[in-house]
Amino acid sequence: MRLDTTFPRNPKLLALLSEKDGYRAALAYLCMLSYSGEQGTDGFIPREALPFVHARHADVTRLVTHGFVYPQPGGWLIHGWDEFQESNDETKKRRIRAQSAAQARWNGHEPLSDAARQRKSRGQRHDAQAR
Repeated sequence: MRLDTTFPRNPKLLALLSEKDGYRAALAYLCMLSYSGEQGTDGFIPREALPFVHARHADVTRLVTHGFVYPQPGGWLIHGWDEFQESNDETKKRRIRAQSAAQARWNGHEPLSDAARQRKSRGQRHDAQAR
């Protein structure tokens, strides 16, 4: 999940923070971003997830008013998710590429026992002293 570095000075955020309980709603928004990233919901926050994002209906109403989320059947959609975040499919593809690259780096490297590692280390020291 990515967070824009200009988020703290975003005019929508500043307007939200000027309201009573605006800080609470702002925290709920950040938790919604995290929830969606963790759960792979592509920006959708189901109504049942409110306790997990530390939000009340009043907080979500503030977020809707300020354009952070939009009502959807069964929950809310985070504004701009598809513009600023990778889709769940893109995230999965990136993870697979990273795992494949890591596997390629480790191919041919057999794990050594402690005794084999010590023999190898002694051999390398002996070779270095002989030079």
